[in-house]
Amino acid sequence: MKVWQVAREWSIDALELVDRPEPEPGPGQVVVRMRAASLNYRDLITVQGQGGAYRLPLIPFSDGAGEIVAVGPGVSRVSVGNRVCPMFFQSWFDGGPSASGRRLALGGTRPGVLQELLLLDAEGVSRIPDHLTFAEAATLPCAALTAWRALFDEARLRPGQTVLVQGTGGVSIFALQFAKLAGATVIVTSSSDEKLERAKALGADHTINYRAVAEWGKAAADWAGGGVDHIVEVGGKDTFQQSLEAARVGGTILVIGVLSGFSQQVSIPTLFSKNLHVIGLSVGSRRMFENMAAAIGQNRMKPVIDRTLGFTEVPGALRLMQQAGHFGKITIAFP
Repeated sequence: MKVWQVAREWSIDALELVDRPEPEPGPGQVVVRMRAASLNYRDLITVQGQGGAYRLPLIPFSDGAGEIVAVGPGVSRVSVGNRVCPMFFQSWFDGGPSASGRRLALGGTRPGVLQELLLLDAEGVSRIPDHLTFAEAATLPCAALTAWRALFDEARLRPGQTVLVQGTGGVSIFALQFAKLAGATVIVTSSSDEKLERAKALGADHTINYRAVAEWGKAAADWAGGGVDHIVEVGGKDTFQQSLEAARVGGTILVIGVLSGFSQQVSIPTLFSKNLHVIGLSVGSRRMFENMAAAIGQNRMKPVIDRTLGFTEVPGALRLMQQAGHFGKITIAFP
């Protein structure tokens, strides 16, 4: 089988397509024939050596979808022919976050999904909604689940509340879609008027071009009538202060991404004077995934895919991610 790996050094240029033996499932294991993968910002920084203290060689990417083609002895929760997603965290099945639950992550501490046949524990996969293609389902394990957990497990989003999402990448677009399903009012920020128009077509109630409106946090707070209930914070150091300004008293800032950098001085007086809830989170459990998949299936919701590239075009897909010109997700189609 064909496998993409980073072997010599951490860089996109060091990615290589190699042959590996086809796996055989042991007790409690399954083999998934991968049909599609999707990119996250985490995949880009991992390939560049900034995503963690991982060892070379590494098979990258955490998110994908495929069908089970073989099962080992003792497997009963899934069967051959099932359409599934591998879970981002292979050891977090239920409950809240813990060090043990988060220790096995695909494309990091465990080999990722850029392999034609993927060997996993049967507990580490979940069924996907029937109405989704493999490419659409491949967007769910990280970006969609992170947005779902942020809004429903952490923020406890209720109809009528306001949500601000930053940009139009994967997590932000899923947050927009989920928030509208829940009956929330959504504000979207971007530097592109074209992308903001597309966000309106997905249901955004208000948009702000942050290049045209430097104090966009105050603008969002004013539009929301005194502050935003929940902010999906994906930017990092260049956006966090504006998120503090946008939040209402008692509001929630859901810290998910670091697109603009890792460190920032925090206005402590704003934090405590507004009684803000600042929650850091990444992805979620298998139980959360199953709840999300049920909601997506019941509402016939479709993930937003910017473009799909071929399996041999993985380096080019990562460079597209670098350019940050996409709206929604970038996906990879397997042979």
